[in-house]
Amino acid sequence: MELRFAPVQHTPAILKQYGALFAACFPGTDKFTPAYLDWLYLANPDGAAVGYDAWDGERLAAHYVCVPARAWVEGREVRVLLSLNTATHPDYQGKGLFTKLAAMTYEAGAAGGFDGVYGVANANSTPGFVRKLGFQLVRPLEARIGVGSLRHTAQAQASSLSFERSWSPEALAWRCANPHNRVWHREHGGRLQFHAPAVGIVPAYAELGAATLPTSPKSQGPAPSPLRLFIGLAPDAAANYWNYASIPMRMRPSPLNLIWRAFNPRAPQLDPARIQFTFLDFDAY
Repeated sequence: MELRFAPVQHTPAILKQYGALFAACFPGTDKFTPAYLDWLYLANPDGAAVGYDAWDGERLAAHYVCVPARAWVEGREVRVLLSLNTATHPDYQGKGLFTKLAAMTYEAGAAGGFDGVYGVANANSTPGFVRKLGFQLVRPLEARIGVGSLRHTAQAQASSLSFERSWSPEALAWRCANPHNRVWHREHGGRLQFHAPAVGIVPAYAELGAATLPTSPKSQGPAPSPLRLFIGLAPDAAANYWNYASIPMRMRPSPLNLIWRAFNPRAPQLDPARIQFTFLDFDAY
Protein backbone atom coordinates (compact mmCIF):
# COMPACT_ATOMS: atom_id res chain seq x y z
CA MET A 1 0.00 0.00 0.00
CA GLU A 2 1.56 3.27 -1.14
CA LEU A 3 -0.25 6.19 0.46
CA ARG A 4 0.13 9.85 -0.42
CA PHE A 5 0.18 12.40 2.41
CA ALA A 6 -1.00 15.95 1.71
CA PRO A 7 -2.16 19.03 3.64
CA VAL A 8 -5.89 19.30 4.23
CA GLN A 9 -7.90 21.08 1.55
CA HIS A 10 -10.91 23.34 1.88
CA THR A 11 -12.77 23.03 -1.42
CA PRO A 12 -16.48 22.04 -1.30
CA ALA A 13 -15.69 18.74 -3.03
CA ILE A 14 -12.99 17.81 -0.51
CA LEU A 15 -15.14 18.90 2.46
CA LYS A 16 -17.79 16.52 1.13
CA GLN A 17 -15.23 13.71 1.14
CA TYR A 18 -14.31 14.55 4.73
CA GLY A 19 -17.99 14.28 5.65
CA ALA A 20 -18.23 10.89 3.95
CA LEU A 21 -15.17 9.65 5.87
CA PHE A 22 -16.67 10.75 9.19
CA ALA A 23 -19.93 9.00 8.27
CA ALA A 24 -18.02 5.78 7.58
CA CYS A 25 -16.07 6.02 10.83
CA PHE A 26 -18.86 7.25 13.12
CA PRO A 27 -22.17 5.78 11.92
CA GLY A 28 -25.19 7.69 13.19
CA THR A 29 -23.30 10.96 13.70
CA ASP A 30 -25.01 13.85 11.90
CA LYS A 31 -22.57 16.56 12.95
CA PHE A 32 -20.18 16.67 10.00
CA THR A 33 -22.35 18.41 7.44
CA PRO A 34 -20.89 20.64 4.69
CA ALA A 35 -22.15 23.69 6.59
CA TYR A 36 -20.46 22.57 9.82
CA LEU A 37 -17.13 21.75 8.15
CA ASP A 38 -17.15 25.02 6.20
CA TRP A 39 -17.77 26.92 9.45
CA LEU A 40 -15.09 25.01 11.37
CA TYR A 41 -12.39 24.78 8.70
CA LEU A 42 -12.79 28.06 6.81
CA ALA A 43 -14.83 30.69 8.68
CA ASN A 44 -12.67 30.83 11.82
CA PRO A 45 -11.34 34.42 12.11
CA ASP A 46 -8.16 33.06 13.73
CA GLY A 47 -7.30 31.17 10.54
CA ALA A 48 -8.12 28.20 8.34
CA ALA A 49 -7.76 24.63 9.57
CA VAL A 50 -4.30 23.03 9.67
CA GLY A 51 -3.89 19.30 9.13
CA TYR A 52 -2.97 16.39 6.88
CA ASP A 53 -4.73 13.68 4.89
CA ALA A 54 -3.66 10.22 3.76
CA TRP A 55 -4.83 9.26 0.25
CA ASP A 56 -4.89 5.85 -1.44
CA GLY A 57 -5.17 7.04 -5.01
CA GLU A 58 -8.42 9.04 -5.06
CA ARG A 59 -9.69 7.39 -1.89
CA LEU A 60 -9.40 9.26 1.42
CA ALA A 61 -7.87 6.86 3.94
CA ALA A 62 -7.36 9.13 6.97
CA HIS A 63 -7.77 12.74 8.05
CA TYR A 64 -6.56 14.86 10.96
CA VAL A 65 -7.16 18.54 11.55
CA CYS A 66 -6.52 21.28 14.11
CA VAL A 67 -8.06 24.75 14.14
CA PRO A 68 -6.13 27.93 14.97
CA ALA A 69 -6.80 29.91 18.14
CA ARG A 70 -5.17 32.51 20.33
CA ALA A 71 -4.29 31.90 23.97
CA TRP A 72 -2.46 33.35 26.92
CA VAL A 73 0.35 30.95 27.80
CA GLU A 74 2.43 31.97 30.84
CA GLY A 75 1.67 35.65 30.30
CA ARG A 76 2.23 35.70 26.52
CA GLU A 77 -0.54 35.93 23.96
CA VAL A 78 0.37 33.39 21.30
CA ARG A 79 -1.10 31.47 18.39
CA VAL A 80 -1.98 27.88 19.20
CA LEU A 81 -3.78 24.97 17.58
CA LEU A 82 -6.79 23.11 18.95
CA SER A 83 -6.63 19.39 18.13
CA LEU A 84 -10.02 18.31 16.84
CA ASN A 85 -11.16 16.01 14.06
CA THR A 86 -9.46 12.71 13.35
CA ALA A 87 -10.77 9.76 11.36
CA THR A 88 -9.24 6.69 9.73
CA HIS A 89 -11.38 4.66 7.34
CA PRO A 90 -12.06 1.15 8.75
CA ASP A 91 -10.14 -0.39 5.83
CA TYR A 92 -6.96 1.44 6.88
CA GLN A 93 -7.07 1.26 10.67
CA GLY A 94 -4.25 -0.25 12.70
CA LYS A 95 -1.52 1.14 10.42
CA GLY A 96 -0.46 4.12 12.57
CA LEU A 97 -1.89 6.71 10.20
CA PHE A 98 -3.17 9.04 12.91
CA THR A 99 0.27 9.28 14.50
CA LYS A 100 1.87 10.07 11.12
CA LEU A 101 -0.73 12.71 10.25
CA ALA A 102 -0.46 14.31 13.68
CA ALA A 103 3.34 14.52 13.50
CA MET A 104 3.14 16.20 10.09
CA THR A 105 0.45 18.58 11.32
CA TYR A 106 2.50 19.68 14.32
CA GLU A 107 5.59 20.17 12.16
CA ALA A 108 3.53 22.37 9.84
CA GLY A 109 2.09 24.24 12.82
CA ALA A 110 5.51 24.99 14.26
CA ALA A 111 6.72 26.17 10.84
CA GLY A 112 3.62 28.36 10.57
CA GLY A 113 4.35 30.26 13.78
CA PHE A 114 2.12 28.43 16.25
CA ASP A 115 3.47 27.96 19.78
CA GLY A 116 1.79 24.66 20.56
CA VAL A 117 -1.29 22.49 20.36
CA TYR A 118 -3.89 21.71 23.01
CA GLY A 119 -6.88 19.43 23.10
CA VAL A 120 -9.38 17.60 25.23
CA ALA A 121 -9.00 13.82 25.15
CA ASN A 122 -11.11 11.09 26.67
CA ALA A 123 -9.77 8.29 28.82
CA ASN A 124 -9.19 6.00 25.82
CA SER A 125 -7.29 8.45 23.63
CA THR A 126 -5.24 10.26 26.29
CA PRO A 127 -2.50 7.58 26.63
CA GLY A 128 -1.83 7.66 22.87
CA PHE A 129 -1.43 11.43 22.83
CA VAL A 130 0.92 11.30 25.82
CA ARG A 131 3.05 8.28 24.86
CA LYS A 132 3.18 8.55 21.08
CA LEU A 133 2.91 12.30 20.46
CA GLY A 134 4.61 13.83 23.49
CA PHE A 135 1.64 15.63 25.03
CA GLN A 136 1.46 16.69 28.66
CA LEU A 137 -1.59 15.44 30.53
CA VAL A 138 -2.33 18.74 32.21
CA ARG A 139 -5.37 17.88 34.31
CA PRO A 140 -8.75 16.13 34.19
CA LEU A 141 -11.56 18.58 33.54
CA GLU A 142 -14.09 19.36 36.24
CA ALA A 143 -17.63 18.22 35.42
CA ARG A 144 -20.18 19.83 37.72
CA ILE A 145 -23.90 20.64 37.84
CA GLY A 146 -25.09 23.65 39.75
CA VAL A 147 -27.43 26.59 39.96
CA GLY A 148 -26.71 30.18 39.02
CA SER A 149 -23.49 32.01 38.33
CA LEU A 150 -20.00 30.54 38.52
CA ARG A 151 -18.78 32.01 41.77
CA HIS A 152 -15.19 30.95 41.12
CA THR A 153 -14.73 33.00 37.97
CA ALA A 154 -13.66 36.30 39.42
CA GLN A 155 -11.36 36.04 36.38
CA ALA A 156 -7.71 36.04 37.28
CA GLN A 157 -5.45 38.29 35.23
CA ALA A 158 -4.27 36.53 32.08
CA SER A 159 -0.67 37.36 33.01
CA SER A 160 -1.02 35.24 36.18
CA LEU A 161 -2.37 32.17 34.38
CA SER A 162 -0.54 29.28 32.77
CA PHE A 163 -3.21 28.87 30.06
CA GLU A 164 -6.36 30.69 29.00
CA ARG A 165 -7.99 31.14 25.61
CA SER A 166 -7.82 34.70 24.28
CA TRP A 167 -11.19 35.48 22.73
CA SER A 168 -11.72 38.43 20.41
CA PRO A 169 -15.29 39.61 19.74
CA GLU A 170 -14.98 38.22 16.20
CA ALA A 171 -13.80 34.83 17.42
CA LEU A 172 -16.59 34.66 20.01
CA ALA A 173 -19.19 35.53 17.37
CA TRP A 174 -17.81 32.72 15.21
CA ARG A 175 -17.80 30.26 18.11
CA CYS A 176 -21.42 31.08 18.94
CA ALA A 177 -22.48 30.56 15.30
CA ASN A 178 -21.76 26.81 15.34
CA PRO A 179 -24.36 25.48 12.88
CA HIS A 180 -24.51 22.13 14.64
CA ASN A 181 -25.09 23.52 18.14
CA ARG A 182 -25.55 27.27 18.51
CA VAL A 183 -24.14 28.96 21.60
CA TRP A 184 -26.36 31.62 23.14
CA HIS A 185 -24.96 34.54 25.11
CA ARG A 186 -25.96 37.65 26.99
CA GLU A 187 -24.36 40.26 29.23
CA HIS A 188 -25.55 40.08 32.81
CA GLY A 189 -24.11 41.68 35.92
CA GLY A 190 -20.94 42.80 34.13
CA ARG A 191 -20.30 39.25 32.92
CA LEU A 192 -20.86 37.52 29.60
CA GLN A 193 -22.90 34.35 30.06
CA PHE A 194 -22.70 31.59 27.44
CA HIS A 195 -24.83 28.47 27.21
CA ALA A 196 -25.45 25.70 24.70
CA PRO A 197 -27.67 22.59 24.65
CA ALA A 198 -25.88 19.74 26.40
CA VAL A 199 -27.70 17.13 28.50
CA GLY A 200 -31.50 17.25 28.32
CA ILE A 201 -32.67 20.52 29.81
CA VAL A 202 -29.27 21.23 31.41
CA PRO A 203 -27.12 23.53 29.23
CA ALA A 204 -23.34 23.73 29.15
CA TYR A 205 -22.48 27.03 30.81
CA ALA A 206 -19.53 29.43 30.88
CA GLU A 207 -18.79 33.01 31.85
CA LEU A 208 -16.29 35.60 30.66
CA GLY A 209 -15.56 39.04 32.04
CA ALA A 210 -17.14 41.61 29.70
CA ALA A 211 -14.43 44.09 30.64
CA THR A 212 -11.75 41.79 29.21
CA LEU A 213 -12.99 42.35 25.64
CA PRO A 214 -12.42 45.53 23.61
CA THR A 215 -16.10 45.40 22.64
CA SER A 216 -18.54 42.86 24.00
CA PRO A 217 -20.50 40.82 21.48
CA LYS A 218 -24.10 41.92 21.20
CA SER A 219 -26.39 40.10 23.61
CA GLN A 220 -28.32 37.36 21.88
CA GLY A 221 -30.85 34.84 23.02
CA PRO A 222 -32.59 33.88 26.24
CA ALA A 223 -31.23 33.63 29.74
CA PRO A 224 -29.71 30.24 30.57
CA SER A 225 -31.63 27.69 32.61
CA PRO A 226 -31.00 28.08 36.37
CA LEU A 227 -29.63 24.49 36.42
CA ARG A 228 -26.31 24.45 34.52
CA LEU A 229 -23.40 22.19 33.55
CA PHE A 230 -19.82 23.38 34.02
CA ILE A 231 -17.09 21.49 32.19
CA GLY A 232 -13.68 23.08 32.50
CA LEU A 233 -11.08 24.29 34.95
CA ALA A 234 -10.54 27.26 37.24
CA PRO A 235 -7.28 28.36 38.88
CA ASP A 236 -6.84 26.68 42.25
CA ALA A 237 -6.42 30.05 43.93
CA ALA A 238 -9.85 31.20 42.70
CA ALA A 239 -11.80 27.92 42.57
CA ASN A 240 -14.98 27.99 44.64
CA TYR A 241 -17.54 25.41 43.60
CA TRP A 242 -19.91 25.76 46.53
CA ASN A 243 -22.98 26.02 44.27
CA TYR A 244 -21.82 23.37 41.73
CA ALA A 245 -21.67 19.69 42.72
CA SER A 246 -19.17 17.33 41.09
CA ILE A 247 -20.67 14.66 38.83
CA PRO A 248 -19.50 11.22 40.02
CA MET A 249 -17.07 9.51 37.66
CA ARG A 250 -19.40 6.54 37.19
CA MET A 251 -22.07 8.89 35.79
CA ARG A 252 -19.82 10.60 33.24
CA PRO A 253 -19.94 9.21 29.68
CA SER A 254 -16.16 9.59 29.48
CA PRO A 255 -13.93 11.63 31.80
CA LEU A 256 -12.12 14.33 29.82
CA ASN A 257 -8.52 15.50 30.13
CA LEU A 258 -6.84 18.74 29.06
CA ILE A 259 -3.66 17.92 27.10
CA TRP A 260 -0.93 20.23 25.76
CA ARG A 261 2.20 20.04 23.67
CA ALA A 262 4.53 23.00 23.15
CA PHE A 263 6.31 23.06 19.80
CA ASN A 264 9.46 24.40 21.43
CA PRO A 265 10.93 21.37 23.25
CA ARG A 266 12.56 23.69 25.81
CA ALA A 267 9.27 25.35 26.78
CA PRO A 268 8.05 24.61 30.32
CA GLN A 269 4.98 22.48 30.85
CA LEU A 270 1.69 24.09 31.84
CA ASP A 271 0.96 24.53 35.53
CA PRO A 272 -2.25 22.56 36.29
CA ALA A 273 -3.04 24.88 39.21
CA ARG A 274 -3.28 27.97 36.98
CA ILE A 275 -5.64 27.04 34.16
CA GLN A 276 -8.80 28.88 33.08
CA PHE A 277 -10.85 26.70 30.72
CA THR A 278 -14.52 26.38 29.69
CA PHE A 279 -16.67 24.52 27.19
CA LEU A 280 -16.15 27.44 24.79
CA ASP A 281 -12.50 26.48 24.47
CA PHE A 282 -13.06 23.07 22.88
CA ASP A 283 -15.66 21.32 20.74
CA ALA A 284 -17.83 19.36 23.14
CA TYR A 285 -20.95 21.51 22.58
